[in-house]
Amino acid sequence: MPLNNEKPSSTSSVEDQGSDVESSSEVVSDLDCSRDSFNSDFSSKHCTPSSSPPKSLTLDEVMDSARDIFNLKISHEIVMNPSFHMDMSSRPQNRLFEVVRDNMHKAFWDMLKEELSDDPPKYQFAIKLLEEIREILLSFLNPGANRMRTQIMEVLDMDLIRQQADNNAVDIQGLASFIINTMGKLCAPVREEEIKKLRESTDNIVILLKEIFRVIDLMRVDHINFSIELIRPFLQKYSVEYEREKFQKILEKTPTALNHTTAWIQAAKEELSSATVPTDTNHGVGKTAMLSPFQLLNTAFLHILRWDYSKNPIPETLVTDETRLQEIQWQLNQCQAVNEVMLIVYNTVGEPIQGLASLSDRLKRMISVLLNGMHKPDFKFDESLEVISAQICCELNKSLTDRSYPALTPEVQTMLTGQICSISQKDNPIRTLVEDRVQQYFSVLLSDSNPLAKLEQVPAGLTPIKAELGLIARKFISLVNYNRTIYGPFYAGIIKKLLFSNGPSDESLPRDRAQDSACQD
Repeated sequence: MPLNNEKPSSTSSVEDQGSDVESSSEVVSDLDCSRDSFNSDFSSKHCTPSSSPPKSLTLDEVMDSARDIFNLKISHEIVMNPSFHMDMSSRPQNRLFEVVRDNMHKAFWDMLKEELSDDPPKYQFAIKLLEEIREILLSFLNPGANRMRTQIMEVLDMDLIRQQADNNAVDIQGLASFIINTMGKLCAPVREEEIKKLRESTDNIVILLKEIFRVIDLMRVDHINFSIELIRPFLQKYSVEYEREKFQKILEKTPTALNHTTAWIQAAKEELSSATVPTDTNHGVGKTAMLSPFQLLNTAFLHILRWDYSKNPIPETLVTDETRLQEIQWQLNQCQAVNEVMLIVYNTVGEPIQGLASLSDRLKRMISVLLNGMHKPDFKFDESLEVISAQICCELNKSLTDRSYPALTPEVQTMLTGQICSISQKDNPIRTLVEDRVQQYFSVLLSDSNPLAKLEQVPAGLTPIKAELGLIARKFISLVNYNRTIYGPFYAGIIKKLLFSNGPSDESLPRDRAQDSACQD
């Protein structure tokens, strides 16, 4: 039997969030209440995310959590991607699943053909198919379409069809015509040509039914996309509350749902702690400076730019943006490589090519094209750098001779090629310099209260990729801010445990009166 596609669930009702409540910025006095990360409007039940003690999960609980995760991912994608829609290629790609599905479908259609070819014909599989088609057609109807619902139920009355089958009186062709006409009334305009072909079909009944089912499959996708457009405004308005509520439900059912997130923030804490210079006390004893929660979380987000997805699972709170974060990382790595090559070229050749904007643009475009796909496992970075080196030497020689400068000597070309190819090594000084300054650039943006105003303020040495870096940073900062708004309470709970589990109690922490006032109901 043809398999049904799973539809994204419609959004559940979101409780009306009442008055603002105390912000999770109470974790430490330097956590500013005005920052989006921890003071987004949320109800008191979300301020301190709860988790149950470890327990064994039943299969139903696991399935419920899986559905919650699926709904969370779909709703987040609808909000973050205005062009998001479902299509036939959106189905999970699994070779084994596809083989099993295709074999099952072929077996079904073969048995249907064999049954209808018998004398007298049998209708066991035909009835199953008609019943499924009826349910799909009914699912397309709006709540008020009572007349069409009644008509479908009367014509596709399965009890009556079974009685007709017992007496060899089923009008399969007539039922197919009714189904096609009903599809024509319910389909989107884009499917009208498909419906026309079905009406004009002269194929045998099995092929016709197979085509009907194919077009119905397309109509189901259209119906899902129409539903997405209907719920998009609602999700955009209540996305923070909805996603936080969904994640809270997941956490309640799966107490370990923040393990990777905790390890991620813990790694940032260890990095900062190892780099923190002890401060002198009045008694001459060294004391480690207090870490800021904002500083801790910003450092954790910087780690995402260098995240090794092949070795480490991404934090649970970032799963919904994993694809976008990977794309940002790929674009950033490519930009860094372009910048490294450009720095080597200009440091090697020097004055004869300084100030030539057209040459710089040509070189940058060429390098970018040759580095496309460098994130893919089969990309040969060393070979690409050799090709880039040869192309750059040709471009430089042409530019130099056109302006009456001598062409590059073989020795200079060899040196230039060697330096460019050496950036494939992780400890290459040019590569290290560029990567450190990119991290510095993002660190400044994450720490600034108005990061968009500083997108063009790139550190020295990153000028060749200034425009590209600004675009990448805009996307990254946007994702980070939205993520912190949703998961701020969860981060606050983790950071509180990491920073103060062995330290002073909440009551003994220093407080700021203005902060207390701003965070009150």
